[in-house]
Amino acid sequence: MSERIQAPRGTQDVLPEQTAARAALEARAREVLESAGYQRIETPIFEHTELFQRGVGESTDIVQKEMYTFDDAGGRSLTLRPEGTAAVCRAYVEHGMHKLAQPVKLWYLGPFFRYERAQAGRYRQFWQIGAEALGSEDPAVDAEAILLLTTLLTDVGARGITVKVSSLGRLESRAEYRAALQEHLRRHADKLSEEVRNRIDLNPLRAFDSDHPGTREVMAGAPLLRDFLDAEDAQHFSEVLALLDAAGVAYEVEPTLVRGLDYYVRTVFEIHSSELGAQSALGGGGRYDRLIAEIGGPPTPGMGWAAGIERILLAGGAPPHAAPPVDLYVAGPVGPTQFRLVADARRAGLGAQLDLAGRSMKGVFKQAARLDARYVAWMNEDGSWELKDRQGGEQITAPDADAVVRDVLRGPGL
Repeated sequence: MSERIQAPRGTQDVLPEQTAARAALEARAREVLESAGYQRIETPIFEHTELFQRGVGESTDIVQKEMYTFDDAGGRSLTLRPEGTAAVCRAYVEHGMHKLAQPVKLWYLGPFFRYERAQAGRYRQFWQIGAEALGSEDPAVDAEAILLLTTLLTDVGARGITVKVSSLGRLESRAEYRAALQEHLRRHADKLSEEVRNRIDLNPLRAFDSDHPGTREVMAGAPLLRDFLDAEDAQHFSEVLALLDAAGVAYEVEPTLVRGLDYYVRTVFEIHSSELGAQSALGGGGRYDRLIAEIGGPPTPGMGWAAGIERILLAGGAPPHAAPPVDLYVAGPVGPTQFRLVADARRAGLGAQLDLAGRSMKGVFKQAARLDARYVAWMNEDGSWELKDRQGGEQITAPDADAVVRDVLRGPGL
């Protein structure tokens, strides 16, 4: 007997009984985002590796450790997309969307790939919903992004929600802070993890993300970026908060919030759920005003977010919708007449299924009960049909298959 093949570590199958909740989440995302003017976009699952090296940042964990990268038959380096923003920005540039009325508002849903430690709700192939608004630096864009994700998570029933917001300032105003933080880290380098020590020059802000005990102790006394924001950045953040207050969005200002991607500037945010334990983030995002220029487009401000579908479902989001009704269940054996009846019933807009397992009549009725089918139908030897109404208990005889659809199923009963 051959060894059983299993799914790769860090991946999961989405089983039929799990799809209803995911479909409900997708449907509500479409309603929330498209009613706010966002349009669906789909980008390729793999992109040129350079897009993520330049867009996401060479110093990030994603680029350094987590990307699935391979050479194709032509020798080109390609990468399974680890995140959605860079790909959407590439499409914005490639298709001349800067010529459209701004901001261009786009949303997406699909699979993404990162090589990271598999744990509850975190997989190496995972699904995300994301939204991007490109072409406006108005603080209202930032506030609306936060409002939309908060609304979506609330609407689908995700529990224990906390919204955390901060500002990273622009790169220019961040330079002074970066120097101060590097000096602080170097003074305490002996207490830092090796990974943080190696990143002092490249990306010192990521030290706030470390769970290393010594590093956390050092970071508790680190200078905070909010104290280094210039007047313009501080005003931008103040306006974002004022808009959230006006919309009734509860939030916490978290001065040590650092997102894991290099392209963020100014507003950043995360939404957490108390249902998920230590790894509690459901999603988040921020402003990325330099990203499009970094990948060869015109200088264009942007704001976006992404949220993990698996994480949202773990937090209690998106209860399953009811399965589509089964109006008619047709007993076998399946011949042309039975097959035609089901086809005609479906063309009439009804939910119809065939018994394809050769069940006895007792088994047919058991399966109909499992499906909660309204009618069970079977053909008599003379070509007439019997229909049992499982709701009313009535049994009806019809002379032929046409009469079943015309007189019974499309009549007062349905």
